[in-house]
Amino acid sequence: MTNTAPTTDLDRVIGFTIPGRHTRGRVARLGPVLDEILSAHAYPEQIERLLAEALTLTALLGSTLKQAEGQMTLQAQTQGGIVSLLVCDYKNGELRGYVQFDALRLSQLGKNPSLFALFHKGHLAITFDQATTKERYQGIVPLDAGSLAEAAQSYFLQSEQIPSLVRLGARRDRETGKWIGGGLFLQHLPEGEAGRERLHVRLDHPEWQHVEALGSTMGVDELADAAIPLESLVWRLFNEEEEVRVLSGADLARGCRCDPAYITEVLAKFPEEERAAMADEAGVIAVDCVFCSKKFPVKLADFVPPPL
Repeated sequence: MTNTAPTTDLDRVIGFTIPGRHTRGRVARLGPVLDEILSAHAYPEQIERLLAEALTLTALLGSTLKQAEGQMTLQAQTQGGIVSLLVCDYKNGELRGYVQFDALRLSQLGKNPSLFALFHKGHLAITFDQATTKERYQGIVPLDAGSLAEAAQSYFLQSEQIPSLVRLGARRDRETGKWIGGGLFLQHLPEGEAGRERLHVRLDHPEWQHVEALGSTMGVDELADAAIPLESLVWRLFNEEEEVRVLSGADLARGCRCDPAYITEVLAKFPEEERAAMADEAGVIAVDCVFCSKKFPVKLADFVPPPL
């Protein structure tokens, strides 16, 4: 395995496989992308950290899509939680995210609230939309784990019956004060396709247990350290393995799809009388994007539906 990564490694995700252990993995690190997304809102630090970890998880899982135009969505909803809604999605290397929360109740918590304190009773939905086949795969797990990483692990174990390890971390850079998020995603490859028993029916999986133990040693200080190339993180963990295949990396960017043409397309789906009901006294529909906080005033008098 050769090291070809930049000296400052941010907004990138790479994949790798360990053939001798029947394992595949992903490592991601976000920097300026987080700053762009978070700067659109005046989130408190607790919410910024939560969204930074959620976006890192979205990058890890979304980058597994084989089709460029496919979309992966992570959505957490709660009943009575301080955070009522968290949404992130990934499409063709582009990320966006948003959090809806009760600011007053959040102010009564400390700096590092637990996942339960933020979400109370809720669930996490992870959805993969395939671009070519138009198929949708969704799994839902309760948010009763200690972290988003543990909730994601439960998703893969319950929905795909594949043992997985997810490590997430986010911290502020000591020099710039801006957020950096890092994540590690490991999975044991299923073995049932070739006629052998599937991994999950066994009582012990020595190959996976070895990889899981190594992956569990990776902490936020390394994951969120921009000076450590992603390839070096993989090397640190698995340098004693006989073979580790590192796949080409993918760049990550902030991507919000709320341009005027898209807004016009969405409004055109509503009947004329409903568009009129949306407008204010001046005949203007005020469209706000919750992801990037941009406002799009649309005058009914100038509205022209796009051609079919």
